[in-house]
Amino acid sequence: MIAFIPGGVTAAQGFSATGEHVGIRKNRARRDVALILSDVPASAACLYTQNLVKGAPILVTQEHVADGVAQAVICNSGNANTCNANGIEIAQGMCDLVEKYTGVKAQDVIVASTGVIGQPMSLEPFERNMGKLADSLEDTPTGGTRAAEAIMTTDTVAKQVAVRFNLGGKECRLGGISKGSGMICPNMATMLCFLTTDADIAPAPLKRALTTVTADTFNMLSVDGDTSTNDMVSLMANGKAGNARIETAMGADYEVFVQALYKVCERLCEIMAKDGEGATKLLVCEVTGARSEAAAKAVAKAVIGSTLLKAAIFGADANWGRVLCAIGYSGADVDISRVDVNFRSGRGLVAVCRNGAGVAFSEEAAKDVLSDDEITVQVALGSGSATAKAWGCDLTYDYVKINGDYRT
Repeated sequence: MIAFIPGGVTAAQGFSATGEHVGIRKNRARRDVALILSDVPASAACLYTQNLVKGAPILVTQEHVADGVAQAVICNSGNANTCNANGIEIAQGMCDLVEKYTGVKAQDVIVASTGVIGQPMSLEPFERNMGKLADSLEDTPTGGTRAAEAIMTTDTVAKQVAVRFNLGGKECRLGGISKGSGMICPNMATMLCFLTTDADIAPAPLKRALTTVTADTFNMLSVDGDTSTNDMVSLMANGKAGNARIETAMGADYEVFVQALYKVCERLCEIMAKDGEGATKLLVCEVTGARSEAAAKAVAKAVIGSTLLKAAIFGADANWGRVLCAIGYSGADVDISRVDVNFRSGRGLVAVCRNGAGVAFSEEAAKDVLSDDEITVQVALGSGSATAKAWGCDLTYDYVKINGDYRT
């Protein structure tokens, strides 16, 4: 049985975390550097943005995690450390400072940054405050929360999730924190996410699990159609739970681990989408009856990515034609004459389309359904058995306000 529990990256045994203000941000009330530490070297896997422009931390992390081992994560907010002449020097310097103050080898540090692109950055704030950061590490929920707060940019809430589950009679825990409110589009990894578990699993099956789950969660998330330069998902597994080591990507224990990882990542997707820049509503698209998984995913992503539909959801306007329009340009092999569409929320369900054509419905009832803060668009394609789910949000006036002066 997999159950949600309080916490994030410190829910698993053997992990401590913290977040402090070191001076990357001007606002001293905002934490701007997070540190996560495993008591022992851990199996590690990372996935990165597919944007050709990549932040320097990604290049350093790729090198560090090539051997499938990591023991710490350091991440700053407020500056992306991207397109900077000294970017690699800064990213590697952050890792060197982690080694100096914690004893974890610099080669075993995952480094990440988020914030404005192309802004000058100095190692000096880290040099001045790394001791304070290391001294504040805690293996408590408080430590995990501080880390979650430190990676926020335009996020309005800290995002953390954890679950417990059993592997071979041993209780294991898996938790994570993420940030992401804008510049989010399904093209791996769509944001920053740091995951930790005390399960014992080798690097190869760990990477397979992360890749599999990401394809159905983070790659199905979009706020605004922009793929960031610094996207990263990382997962460390330190084996402290004492389960029989998972050596291959098969078997009952591996499948349970994948299910637990999916639950955490799915919940983080929901939280991030609902906290999209300026958003007032979570928008979910559930697709059934597709000819293939690829077709189901294409339709789901097209629907939640439709600017026109996102605007209609903001206005609680049941403009179902925009759903059909998105399906039509998704590139999926779809027989439009078989498509059914419903809008659903906690306030009820309204059928708006059957067999590719509109059906009579109460505009008043539909507006009530769409006035909830979590909306699901149900799309039944009627052509197969494949399914998919995607997460997004509405498009509001505040999105433009936020991004109109984001840098200044």
